[in-house]
Amino acid sequence: MMVQFCKRCLYHSHHPLNLTFNAKGICSGCVVHEEKEIIDWQERYQKLKKKVKKYKINRDYDCIVPITGANDSFYILDLVINKLKLNPLTVHYNSHYNTLSGLKNLAKLRTIFDVDFMQLVVEKEKIRKINDVTLKKFASMYWHVIAGQTVFPVQIAVKFKIPLIIWGVHQGCDQVGMFSHYDEVEMSRKYRKEHDLLGYEAEDLLGVSSNISDNDVNSFVYPSDKEINENGIVGIYLSNYFKWDSKKQHEEMIRKYKYEAVDYNNTYDNCNNINCNHYNGVHDYIKLIKYGYSKIIDHLCREIRLKKISRDNAIHILQNYKKIDLDDLQIFLDFQQMKQNDFFNIVDKFRSTIFWNKNGNKFEFIDYLKSSKIRNLDFKFNI
Repeated sequence: MMVQFCKRCLYHSHHPLNLTFNAKGICSGCVVHEEKEIIDWQERYQKLKKKVKKYKINRDYDCIVPITGANDSFYILDLVINKLKLNPLTVHYNSHYNTLSGLKNLAKLRTIFDVDFMQLVVEKEKIRKINDVTLKKFASMYWHVIAGQTVFPVQIAVKFKIPLIIWGVHQGCDQVGMFSHYDEVEMSRKYRKEHDLLGYEAEDLLGVSSNISDNDVNSFVYPSDKEINENGIVGIYLSNYFKWDSKKQHEEMIRKYKYEAVDYNNTYDNCNNINCNHYNGVHDYIKLIKYGYSKIIDHLCREIRLKKISRDNAIHILQNYKKIDLDDLQIFLDFQQMKQNDFFNIVDKFRSTIFWNKNGNKFEFIDYLKSSKIRNLDFKFNI
């Protein structure tokens, strides 16, 4: 099987969201990222102001904004309230994986912006049942988080007839160039199912395990197309209208609002997903097992594309962030009421043979980015 690395960034051809490569060996994510340097972002901002103006009518809320205690929530609300002059209803899916820093940031966010807030909390036992299925089916303990974060805002939009949902960055566009900024892609059920949810809607889990009931998954069921169309629900992404640079944005929010950051051993970006006990631990470990790279690659690729570091410098930086701490594993095992051996027996079945060799009872990572061939721009390997 062939592994192809982009000649500009550090992504490879086995990215879970799928990359394509042009004749020069540049990945689709890098190609679409080039648009950021030529788009007239001021013109885009004016276009967005006109777009959202029609939603500022006589109702309690102009829009819905999904928030967490991390990521781009401060930046998004700052744009929505202070630039677009909208009155949002904020919504939050409680993942049960909360960190103290995340909870502090979430409380500060609600207080600083003085916004109304709604939260979805699903019973732990239901989450355990879903995790049991998604771990065995996809090696994912994060499926319910993505499902909850992407469904709750839409459910609330339908229930209270608030047609506009404002999201931050579109991952498929920003990371792998699945769409162009010029497409101004909006929220869709199709993207959510195929990419966010690994091809499985909540209802589909019923056919995977007899232990899952309708009652267990009801909170994750996406509204019907009829409900969405009748209420005119749309979801727009601010990354189509503002030049997205999450690290720069985080640093700006830290200065402006004293947003709390957290240092991790697996990456230098101390703002992303700090609300979750497991995102930079167990979740990142599983990502490395399945796809041969971890979160540090996402962050380095972003910085390469924004021309903040060179590719060679990124490879050098990468060598300093090889360790993924699993200090959080026992927290997850306790939550899941699971034994450590059972966890590793499950996830090891998903270990990619492209990136891992088994030597006796141990697995050894095949680090292609250490190869001199990679550094000399010979990026294809047949294994």
